Amino acid sequence: MLMETKDLILKKAVYEDWKSIYHNVWSRPETAKYMQWKVTTDEEGARERIQKTIAWQENHDAWLVYEKKSGQAIGFTGIVETRPHIYEETGIALGPEYVGKGYGKQILRLLMEYCISLGGVEFQYSTWSGNLASKALAASAGFVYQYSEEKRDPRNGEPYELEHYKKDLR
Repeated sequence: MLMETKDLILKKAVYEDWKSIYHNVWSRPETAKYMQWKVTTDEEGARERIQKTIAWQENHDAWLVYEKKSGQAIGFTGIVETRPHIYEETGIALGPEYVGKGYGKQILRLLMEYCISLGGVEFQYSTWSGNLASKALAASAGFVYQYSEEKRDPRNGEPYELEHYKKDLR
């Protein structure tokens, strides 16, 4: 399955994507900062990671994000149905060079349209309280704040606050 916006394509990963997703996203600490994955530190690790990504995407609504003009994998995203007709994003990650270009808005809009096509009536969004770009994205898309909860980063045990938002899709 392939989905498109003006500037982006969301589609399932293929092995050849390992180099661009590694360079643009997986090797970037600034992208991993507000996510729950570890930075990939070498090309061998990236080749292993792309194989795991391909296998994961086979049975999940998860995609790599490609920039149309360069053809490169510049991020990843996904959704999950948490309850009947209630969907939640599982992350929107973009390499640092691709933040601030409106790509997050395009991805979020496309994810919500996809959920509507599946019969979704509500879309949930969460972000670390310190992730100002993600909070601005939620606000710009009309999400309503619901609550916050204290969490622990599984990578290092450090506490953080996770903010939860929702939007009616009807």
